[in-house]
Amino acid sequence: RPGAGMERAELPAAAFERRVLRRAAEHHYLRVRLELPDGGARPSAVQFKQLVVSALRELHGEVGAALPVDVLTYEEKSLSSILRVISSGLVKLWSALTLVGVYQNRRCAFRVLQTSPFLLALSGNSRELVL
Repeated sequence: RPGAGMERAELPAAAFERRVLRRAAEHHYLRVRLELPDGGARPSAVQFKQLVVSALRELHGEVGAALPVDVLTYEEKSLSSILRVISSGLVKLWSALTLVGVYQNRRCAFRVLQTSPFLLALSGNSRELVL
């Protein structure tokens, strides 16, 4: 046996621990902003929610409109909001918002700024941090 005189030291196995979520998150949260290029009337919180529901209805029909979506916060000044949706409906909501192009006969667009299964993750944005 070549090299039998040289004993090779066994390296300890790397400590690796795999963690798997036992249960997927029940909800997902999205920080979104409605962009209206002209300076017309801004939607109220109720109108904003109606716009979200109508976007779901337009793309996914009545089943999509029945998707439970909550408007947790809405700032009329910046037209930004935090939405909560059940995790299984995240793709439906995101796709419906992406395809919105008109609000009260004016061009508009939804921008999804952040998304997370944890609400706390949306509480701050490191890109907007002022030191």
